Amino acid sequence: MKAVFFGTPDFAASSLQALLSPAGKALGLEVAAVYCQPDRPAGRGHALRIGPVKALALAAGLPVLQPLNFKDPASLDALGALGADIFVVAAYGLILPKALLDLPPLGAINVHGSLLPELRGAAPIQRAVMRGDIRTGITIMRVEPRLDSGPILLQRALAIGMDETAGQVYEQMAALGGELLLEAVGRFKAGAVHEQAQDESRATYAAKLTKTDGLLDFSQTARQLHNQARGVTPWPGAQVCLARQDENGRELVPLQVLVEKGTVLREEGPSLDDNGLPYEPGQALPVRGETLPLACADGLYGIERLRPAGGKSMTGAAFANGYLKNCRAVAEPSRP
Repeated sequence: MKAVFFGTPDFAASSLQALLSPAGKALGLEVAAVYCQPDRPAGRGHALRIGPVKALALAAGLPVLQPLNFKDPASLDALGALGADIFVVAAYGLILPKALLDLPPLGAINVHGSLLPELRGAAPIQRAVMRGDIRTGITIMRVEPRLDSGPILLQRALAIGMDETAGQVYEQMAALGGELLLEAVGRFKAGAVHEQAQDESRATYAAKLTKTDGLLDFSQTARQLHNQARGVTPWPGAQVCLARQDENGRELVPLQVLVEKGTVLREEGPSLDDNGLPYEPGQALPVRGETLPLACADGLYGIERLRPAGGKSMTGAAFANGYLKNCRAVAEPSRP
C-alpha cells in the first residue's frame, strides 16, 4: 500500500515517524512523498525555517513538495502521478479540495487532536485545556472538504491532568496519534475498516490561538484563570500587565509579565482587605512563600514563576521584592 503524507508541525511529525518506524514498515506501507506547507520566515532575521515534518522527511530521503495550494491543475497532476493508494493527513494546515481527495482509491484519512465531533478546527488541544476538560483524545477520520466533519474510523481518549499545560498534553497526543494511525493502517490492510458518521448536533469548534488569548482576565474565577494559563502555555503564553502606583499614588511604568507557572490558591469567595472590603480583581497581595497572589472573582490565583518583559525568570516572591516593593499593583488584561 502506497501513501502520500500531508503535514507540517511536530504533531504531524510523530505520525510520519510512526509510519517510517519498524512497526509501520511491517504493515507494508510505503510513503511515496511528503507534502508540507511552504517554509516560513522566523526569528529576528526572518530567515526561512523548515518545519519538523520536512526535516524528518528529508532525513529519511523522501521527496518533499510544498505547493502554496492545489488550485493549479498541474499540482494535482503531479500528486496523481505518484500513484498513491491512500493519503494520510495530520495538521497539514490547509483544507484539501474534493478533486484531491478523490485521487487515491482508499481515500484520505486524518489524525485529529480531539474526540470528534468535539473541537473541530485548528487548536483542539489548547482549547480543551482552556475549557478545563478532564479528557481529550485522538480521532482517525476520513477527510472531507468540510472542516473535520468526515466519518470516524478510530478514537482513543487521553486524560488531562488538572495542572498539565497544553504543551504537555500536546506531546502525549502527538505520540498517541502515531499509535492510532498505525492501528488504522492495519485495519485498511486487513479490510476491516468501520466508519461512524459524526453527530452534527454535538459539533464544537476550536479557533486558532492568537496572542490576545494569553491575556489573563482576573474578573474570572481562579480555576478559569488556571485553565486559561495552562491552555496558552507554551504559546502565546499567559500574560498580565501590572499597573503600579507608589506610596504617594503616582503612576509608575506598567510591567508586562509572562506567567510561567501559576496555581489556584483559594476558591472560597472574594478576598477581603483589612477593612473587610473585597480586593480589586487582579490586585497583588502580600507574597505567600515564593508565590505572588492576585485577587480574582472567587479567591486567589498564585503566580509561582514569572518573567518580566526583558528580564529573567524568577519566583513570584523575588519579583514582588524587586519590582513591587512599596507599590500597589493591579493586573490590567486590556493593555497590549
